Amino acid sequence: MKLRSLLFVPGDRTDRMHKAVTSGADAVILDLEDSVVPERKPWARKDVATFLGETRREIPLFVRINPFGSPYLRDDIAALAAAKPDGLVLPKAEGAASIMELMTMLGLADVKILPIATETPKSIFAIGTFDAVATRLLGLAWGAEDLSSAVGAATTREADGRFTPPYETVRNLALFAAHAAGVPAIDTVYTNITDSEGLAAYAARGRRDGFSGMMAIHPSQVPVINAAFTPSPDEIAKARAIVRAFDADPGAGVLQIDGQMVDLPHLKAALALLARTE
Repeated sequence: MKLRSLLFVPGDRTDRMHKAVTSGADAVILDLEDSVVPERKPWARKDVATFLGETRREIPLFVRINPFGSPYLRDDIAALAAAKPDGLVLPKAEGAASIMELMTMLGLADVKILPIATETPKSIFAIGTFDAVATRLLGLAWGAEDLSSAVGAATTREADGRFTPPYETVRNLALFAAHAAGVPAIDTVYTNITDSEGLAAYAARGRRDGFSGMMAIHPSQVPVINAAFTPSPDEIAKARAIVRAFDADPGAGVLQIDGQMVDLPHLKAALALLARTE
């Protein structure tokens, strides 16, 4: 499943849901959590369940449910049982234990889960445990806003838009935890929806660092994110050249291509890049 862009849409806005599925996003996240006020949650559950039942699944439709400890989670799960979303997004996940607890609540439902893995202080110390439940994961995402609120931080970003050191550390931990579990690493949202240049730079850094995709909060962000996480023709050509070279000399550990040394880690990276594009 290709997950370059995952677009959030409020669960009580059916008009936006219909627009979201034609936005070009690789997946849509129908939100029952932060974007829906408590008094609207019953209506949002009905709207989301109806939308899931009536919409042709041309792209995956995920649902962000409410977190453990909220009074809304069990009602969310009950409302979605027959609607069969393509995945559930679990906010404020605290390691593998949260996933196993959710699996127990789901019973026999074989639905994949995308945890947002860094939204509480406790979650940071459990982030390395997700490999134990990797087969049930769609990927591993991270977030900064709830975490900063929990610790009383004034901001998560520097003046130039980069994350402050505590949140850069959390981002790095999420990246490595995803790769340790063998699942896609999904970068957090870029909250300034009018700053397309800043978004493009941030998304490019995410791909450079090893993220597979990114969450979006507005349809205008989708093409920018897709472009950033799509390998260029030159990158694809280089990856194919590396694979051809090793296919031609399977016993080699190191080869030279266009004057540059390439070895088995380069081959692994080339195969991974091609797997995301072909």
